[in-house]
Amino acid sequence: MSGRLVHIGSAVVDYVYRIDALPAPGMEKTASSFAQVAGGGFNMMVAASRTGMQVVFGGQLGSGPNGDFLRAAFMAEGIATLTPPSPLMDSGNCIAMISSDAERTFVSWPGAESILSPDMMKPIAVAPGDWVFTSGYTLSYPKSRDALTDWIEALPDETPFVFDPTPVITDIPRPILSRVLARTTWLSCNTTEAAEIAGPGDVEGLAARLLGDHCPKAAGVVIRAGAKGCHVRLADGSAQTIAGFKVSAIDTNGAGDSHIGAFVSALARGLPPFEAARYANAAAAISVTRHGGSSAPTNREIQTFLSHAADPSDAGRTQKANA
Repeated sequence: MSGRLVHIGSAVVDYVYRIDALPAPGMEKTASSFAQVAGGGFNMMVAASRTGMQVVFGGQLGSGPNGDFLRAAFMAEGIATLTPPSPLMDSGNCIAMISSDAERTFVSWPGAESILSPDMMKPIAVAPGDWVFTSGYTLSYPKSRDALTDWIEALPDETPFVFDPTPVITDIPRPILSRVLARTTWLSCNTTEAAEIAGPGDVEGLAARLLGDHCPKAAGVVIRAGAKGCHVRLADGSAQTIAGFKVSAIDTNGAGDSHIGAFVSALARGLPPFEAARYANAAAAISVTRHGGSSAPTNREIQTFLSHAADPSDAGRTQKANA
């Protein structure tokens, strides 16, 4: 494994309620279960760490009970924090309601993770071989986006930068989003987020426009499609649609995080991009068979899964498209 994953993101405390269906307006539901867990960017960090990558956190944690809870979760996963606790406030939280069809609905309250300044980021040192990751959540916060964008643009040219725009992409000012995409080495997004950036179209066209018009320095883009798998297009014009694995999902919370973390970890240890994407598909498939957002599997579990799983139908179709 080469280098660390330096995660500049937003970790929060998730309050997870399981319900049969969302309540109608003005009505109430009784949850079948409740859990308090570390969430947000923590889920992606766990996926990378469990698949063999050293992970460090350069975002902000709070100075209250939520921050203490998150620090304990980080310690349990062997993830070091690079910045001191915020003296201003506690970490934020997110209410996650998981319905019986395995879908989820969120309500969040930002805290210390929503504020980053140049002074706060001074302890974050990126070494040769490191990978850097951030998400749209941190860029959506008005008191973080400018400092983080400046910091990303100042990264050494040889440092791979991975970006996930996340569902809050519409909350990121377009000039900020454009600057971050221009420095992105690997973009991982879902089909909705891809269309928000590049406009409507089929996945092949979206991937081509993302690379050609928005991510000029990127090595490639990954467009995730849930249970269907993902589409990967590389800077040389080659592309592959990699089918997902059929599993019985019980909780899709954190599936995208598991996919990104496993994908980056696989790339960092030298796996070719299309193979890394299949590995990430397996990680995501395993994660949705477990409860909780930080349900990413270990490398051993993924390898065992792949050794027993039949190749998905049309495991991938490779094409050479116009650059």
